[in-house]
Amino acid sequence: MTAATTRDAVFPAGRQALYDINGYSAAIRSGDLLFVSGQVGSREDGSPEPDFPAQVQLAFDNLTAVLAAAGAGLDDIVDVTTFHTDPENQFDTVMAAKARAFPSAPYPNWTAVGVNWLAGFDFEIKVIARIPQTT
Repeated sequence: MTAATTRDAVFPAGRQALYDINGYSAAIRSGDLLFVSGQVGSREDGSPEPDFPAQVQLAFDNLTAVLAAAGAGLDDIVDVTTFHTDPENQFDTVMAAKARAFPSAPYPNWTAVGVNWLAGFDFEIKVIARIPQTT
């Protein structure tokens, strides 16, 4: 691969084993873009947080850790896709977490998808972010 097409794996501190078990990267940096794999509200041992509001917040926290490992933050996100096992009943909780993460415009693009399985989780968030240029 040339330098322009090289993809670099990005992992947050302390969570590499969870990705190794399942054979994927937390994120891939390609040029100035960061493609973040779906983040869920997993505890340190990889198990789902049972309390839904806490699970959603933990998913956002895990997302923030992946972004930080690449030198980015929530403000660098340009596209969001979320997955919900019960969108109608989860909507208020997710919107509250979204408002905390993105409190003001311009907001990132957002697509929400209802699903029937998330490997024991009830919420997942994946994003594309632009990595800030360092000077």
